Amino acid sequence: MDRPSHPPVPRIAVFDKTKNTSIGLDLDALIAAMQKFVDDHLAPVWGTPARLVRSADFLPRHWAIVFLDAYRDASLEGFHDLTPDGLPLAKVYVENVRKLKDQVSVAASHELAEMLVDPAANLYSTGPKPNRLYDYEVADPVEDLFFKIDGIAITNFVYPAYFETFHKPGSVRFDHMGKLKRPFELDSNGYQSYFSGGQERTEWGSPAKQARFKQEDRRGHRTELHRKRKRKPSRRPKTWRG
Repeated sequence: MDRPSHPPVPRIAVFDKTKNTSIGLDLDALIAAMQKFVDDHLAPVWGTPARLVRSADFLPRHWAIVFLDAYRDASLEGFHDLTPDGLPLAKVYVENVRKLKDQVSVAASHELAEMLVDPAANLYSTGPKPNRLYDYEVADPVEDLFFKIDGIAITNFVYPAYFETFHKPGSVRFDHMGKLKRPFELDSNGYQSYFSGGQERTEWGSPAKQARFKQEDRRGHRTELHRKRKRKPSRRPKTWRG
């Protein structure tokens, strides 16, 4: 039997390409906390194991998380929607996170969770309202809620029951921190994107979240991948040997 071209458990290269903005954390400590997040919290619920490794750039046959200053840097330096191998890629724009007074570790773990649960950003669910297909994103409905692992803030996330409308309010756990009480509920700082009428639309947890959302530069954000029909691989590093 031929070996699979990619390992059954994703390996994720994590690297920092910021030039003008510090991520404000020790990268090794952040990677260790996110590994515990996957092993002890996300994978037991969603069945999504992964192995995170620190790197200087893309690695052959690895998914990737890259820290960049802003969207313009991704455009100029060839960081697109997929790794050079055509595998899932998450980008964290540090300047945007800082501008909104968010935490880089929460943003990074948010992207990690959603990338593992829906790697191709092409999963949808029916829900409480007809003629809607809801994006299968596990951190958006509870965005900004977090808990700590080894002192590092890590995103909250919803459970599979969140997308199952047959559950009665309060009957099961709908998110990791136990904040939501029913399927498809939104935290006041959360949001839910959905496909309806031939286009992607968004429902917000509060008017304040809607106003704040409009201030964000959403280009390159993972939720924007649902709007794309074609995804472009990033450039191969000059030192690529794989």
